[in-house]
Amino acid sequence: MRPERGSTLTTSSGQRSGTQYEKRYIVKTFTPKPADLTHDWYIVDATDVVLGRLAAQVANLLRGKNKPSFAPHADSGNYVIVINADKIALTGDKMDKELYSHSGRPGGLRRDSYAELLKNKPERIIMHAVKGMLPKNKLAKVQLTRLRVFAGEEHPHVGQQPQAYEIHQVSQQAK
Repeated sequence: MRPERGSTLTTSSGQRSGTQYEKRYIVKTFTPKPADLTHDWYIVDATDVVLGRLAAQVANLLRGKNKPSFAPHADSGNYVIVINADKIALTGDKMDKELYSHSGRPGGLRRDSYAELLKNKPERIIMHAVKGMLPKNKLAKVQLTRLRVFAGEEHPHVGQQPQAYEIHQVSQQAK
């Protein structure tokens, strides 16, 4: 027995079921369209910020998790500028540890300690930490290209008018 179009049925439990009633109360998941995806610019000051906390929050900005239209499969990330990378705080014994990279050629293994990287190329420390915090998929490569890291205060992206983003830190006195 098929109900007429637009009519409602009553089930054995007494609840109404029918096309009109059910269509009103269906909740649909929001999926962002390409027109909904905007890429904002943020600037982050890394002065005296712990490396891991900075990397985690920058990775969230790059993925766009601060937006209500976030979807893991959509590229809704932001551009992030990190300044003062040479003044970042490394906790524990990270100064003694090494960052490994390989050129892909025989004998191409490079080992650089964090202490010498902090002097010569502090941008590489932050890039490596943020890359580790991003998901391991095709979107991560695109999102990582939106990260700009600079050792000093100066950066060439003043024309984009980036918004200042404050890094949330846990107080050292609370420990």
